[in-house]
Amino acid sequence: MDISAATALVTGANRGFGRAIASELLARGATVWAAARDRGQIDLPGARPLQLDITDPASVAAAAAEAGDVTLLINNAGSATGADLLTGDVEQIRLDMETHYFGTLSTVRAFAPVIEGNGGGMILNVLSVLSWLALPSLGAYSGAKTAQWGLTNSLRVRLAPARIRVAGLHVGFMDTDMVRAVTAAKHAPADVARYAVDQLAADAYEIVADDLSRDVRSKLSGGVAALYPQLP
Repeated sequence: MDISAATALVTGANRGFGRAIASELLARGATVWAAARDRGQIDLPGARPLQLDITDPASVAAAAAEAGDVTLLINNAGSATGADLLTGDVEQIRLDMETHYFGTLSTVRAFAPVIEGNGGGMILNVLSVLSWLALPSLGAYSGAKTAQWGLTNSLRVRLAPARIRVAGLHVGFMDTDMVRAVTAAKHAPADVARYAVDQLAADAYEIVADDLSRDVRSKLSGGVAALYPQLP
């Protein structure tokens, strides 16, 4: 994809990785719609602010009507409630699924016809290494990201005839507000954004941005024993 000729829409662009990848796209000459639930939170020079709550169908429809020139959709908006699958608030678990799975699907359903009408393009779903590997402390998030990975695979095949390439980005923890309490090593969002945009420019379907994600991917064929050696 020629990034300099793209018109991108980035969800959750007011902070964290969304802001970083929107900034990277702008630096490479793309036109960028920077979306957030409150468009007043968008402070990225050169970006077009857009109101978008991906869990609200009316908001999604309004955004698609306003941003009719999109050729690259970055599904970045997310939630991480930290809910435990057995003891956590079911509504919090549902929120993670509504955001990562149904919110992503709703946005794709609205913007796929827009992208197709503009001659085709790309969609990037921001996934996680936790779409491949579950952590007990992040059960709701891991489950939602695994569902989003399955969604990405299905949409990739479904949208190919419309000249829309669907890519997934897998990465470990990034240094964002969402994982402020996590003490593990974290990647700089700007570094991941740079790599992700490089891969979009190369028309990659699967973007694996760090060694942890590459290691986990290599163990998928080994089954449960390879992924969870701590189990008896």
